[in-house]
Amino acid sequence: MAEFPLAGLKVLDFTRVVAGPYATRMLSDLGAEVLKVEPPEGDVTRRLGSQGDRLSGYYLQQNIGKRNICVDLKAPGARELILKLAATADIVTENFRPGVMAKFGIGWDDLVKVNPGLIMLSISGYGQTGPDRKKAAYAPVLHAQSGLIARQAEMANAKPVDIQMSVADSYSSLHGIIAILAALRVRDQSGEGQHIDMAMTSVLHSVDDYAHWVLDDNWPKPEENSVWDAPEGRRILIAGDMKWMWVMFSTRDGLADPTPEGADIATKVRMRREAMERHMLDHDSFDALTATLDRLNLAWGEVQPFGAGIYEQPSVRALGVVVDVKDEAGHARRTIQSPYRFSKSKSGIDGDSKTAKRGEHNVAALRDWLDMDESEISALAESKTLISE
Repeated sequence: MAEFPLAGLKVLDFTRVVAGPYATRMLSDLGAEVLKVEPPEGDVTRRLGSQGDRLSGYYLQQNIGKRNICVDLKAPGARELILKLAATADIVTENFRPGVMAKFGIGWDDLVKVNPGLIMLSISGYGQTGPDRKKAAYAPVLHAQSGLIARQAEMANAKPVDIQMSVADSYSSLHGIIAILAALRVRDQSGEGQHIDMAMTSVLHSVDDYAHWVLDDNWPKPEENSVWDAPEGRRILIAGDMKWMWVMFSTRDGLADPTPEGADIATKVRMRREAMERHMLDHDSFDALTATLDRLNLAWGEVQPFGAGIYEQPSVRALGVVVDVKDEAGHARRTIQSPYRFSKSKSGIDGDSKTAKRGEHNVAALRDWLDMDESEISALAESKTLISE
């Protein structure tokens, strides 16, 4: 029978918002038991963009499938409780500003003493030791400082605005997973754990496939991947630079060169672009245009409006990108499935998966992880170390 690849691993998760919760959501989808430690005020994303009494879809997407305990880290006994949990965990994840965990007496130096084989992932904006380590760093801030926002505006000849996706958070989560898996392999060989310092600013520069244009002092980058008007009032993106598109249209589709002899480069580019625009709009239909692009072996994609229709595309439906689940109140909801498709192993969530209320597993998790009895758990609740809805 197929098993989840990370079954048996225990993750103690202090992360909130996206940089970290996405990593632990994927670890959970791969079979790890993730125990989210939520503060009394709750993860701020629980109500972000929510409708009425419905749990935020944002929170649901990042946290479904995780167990939940609610701990006031300032309360008496909280530190001791966390140290006990960390002693039984394989992995601890956190995305506080550097120094916050240590302030509560549960930083890396504290945790490794109770669990030498522990792997701890710390995600922060600028790293644990950098000069800006204390600076608040949300994804838009990193997008601005890494040059992504200005570059996008320059290439689109538009006003600078933030990228409408938390790129810094998501990539940091994914690289956090890679680092955790690498550290697990080292632990398998040596028995020793380690602390992973994942700086979001380093991640953004690492994944930036445009970096070489600056490092080689070869900016601005040639225009490519342009969006074009298409028949039937639709729009289409064609991948590749304009030079190659012109070669294909002129040599294999009969498009005549409109530029006069002796024209300068700027005139040639402008006139050939205008000719390609007219040529594409001259097709009788959108399907006729895409048939031409397929014949010319030009990669294209229709520019889809951001809405429910993007999940109705045949390839998206066939891959099961959207999954029906339930939220903490039992409401039927839809969310995004994890992308892993193994030939032998299991992954992902199913219709029985749901999000947990704050502190929903205070009792069950402490029994499972620490074999605590009812009187010990009751004492923690009475002291307000443990909170539940």
